[in-house]
Amino acid sequence: MDLRRLAVFAAALAAGWWARGAEASIHTYDREPFREVGNAFLLSGGSEGIVADGADAAAPPSSFIKFVNVTFWRTPEAAESHAKMAHSTGLVQAILFEAADRDNIGGSAYGGQRSICCTPDLAKLEGCKQGEVIRRPSSDDPDWPYVLDTHFSANHLSVKLEDEPVRITKTGMYNLFFISCDPKLRGLTMSGKTIWKNPGGYLPGRMAPLMKFYVLMSLAYLLVMIVWFSQYIRFWRDILPIQNWITLVIALGLFEMTLWYFEYLNFNSSGVRPVGITTWVVTVGAIRKTVSRLLILSISMGYGVVRPTLGGLTSKVLLLGLTYFLASEMLDIAENVGTINDISGKARLFLVLPDAFLDAFLILWIFTSLSRTLEKLQARRSSVKLDIYRKFTNALAVSVIASVAWIGYEVYFKATDPFSERWQSAWIITAFWDVLAFVLLLVICYLWAPSQSSQRYAYSGEAADDDDEESQSLTKGDGEVGMVKIDKDRSAGVSGAFSLEDEAEEDKRE
Repeated sequence: MDLRRLAVFAAALAAGWWARGAEASIHTYDREPFREVGNAFLLSGGSEGIVADGADAAAPPSSFIKFVNVTFWRTPEAAESHAKMAHSTGLVQAILFEAADRDNIGGSAYGGQRSICCTPDLAKLEGCKQGEVIRRPSSDDPDWPYVLDTHFSANHLSVKLEDEPVRITKTGMYNLFFISCDPKLRGLTMSGKTIWKNPGGYLPGRMAPLMKFYVLMSLAYLLVMIVWFSQYIRFWRDILPIQNWITLVIALGLFEMTLWYFEYLNFNSSGVRPVGITTWVVTVGAIRKTVSRLLILSISMGYGVVRPTLGGLTSKVLLLGLTYFLASEMLDIAENVGTINDISGKARLFLVLPDAFLDAFLILWIFTSLSRTLEKLQARRSSVKLDIYRKFTNALAVSVIASVAWIGYEVYFKATDPFSERWQSAWIITAFWDVLAFVLLLVICYLWAPSQSSQRYAYSGEAADDDDEESQSLTKGDGEVGMVKIDKDRSAGVSGAFSLEDEAEEDKRE
């Protein structure tokens, strides 16, 4: 077995969670083919984090992996090569092991290349049985790695694995592989399903904490919605268009977090993850992320503060939003929906790059626009509006720095944990981005909250704002921060490729 083939086996272990763990805790196999890895034929059955069964040994297991109607099929040629009265005419083994025991599978003779299956030399050195998978007992439990043998008989085309649950008594990341060391079983396929269950339900251990997280996020968005909407109703006569968009983002955030919770709840109770439901959830999420980014971009451009509308930039902003939505939707589907998680690394990279490029472009455009808006406010001596935009700029800068730092940590986390042994804390990687988006939304809500003074600080079309008005606090009467008024619309049909210089040209026309 050469090193390249052994690397394929190691990659299969490292990618186990992606390969089938994302489909459901009920893993379904439909005539899945085995692939040749060194001197073995191998099929990955899944990989999930499972919490130890704390129930009494005499009680039914609460954490287990169960085989249901697992059937192996060999080719007619392989079956016909055996006599009708032969007893054992082919062996297939199901190997179940915790990630920490991965080195207990396979071996090497005289320090040479490692093999999955026992060879004559290894049989002499390690006492393994030739034609079977090399297995060394775990230091924690001699019964693990767990092996189930299934033998073909006579010239039958198929054989069924015994249906039995395997109790999980140790918390860990468990991997399941089906392996055959018989060279005559080339072309082997498998059908059936396996059920993976935690004490709390079918939700994989890596994802279980996210269900509670989405409950907390839903409650947080609900609280913000109540406070914001109460102010919205109270000052409905003074509501600005930008505040309508903020209301939409809050509503989308609440809707998204609630949908994620119920999607996980259904997954946890049924063990399956319907493609239609998950697609709907990630679509709402993609819409929320797109609208949030366009809101930040519009605010940065001074929408309603130094310009009445986005003018000729409107079409470019909308086109960028549509492009970002499509890129985000494709990436989220690839990461969350059904068997799409089986795509190759190159295909996944193909989806990540457009999303990352668009985010980088948006950040550049946002800070370029903020710089111009701050310059205009300084020139007009609009001290209060300038103070608001400086606070907004600082909040954005902190969020960008936090994002870059977290990306670095995420890369480090995944690079140092190729076999997902830190699966119990992996949920934090996903949760961070939702928390960051929520905190930034809170800042926007605070700075542009509805108040009775909102209309007073609207765009006036003059070269400078009235100093007396700007000397007043935006917090008036009930202490709410005011916003600006959009008191006229302009339309300019400027089209063309994205360019940050277009905004400067638009400014000259105002």
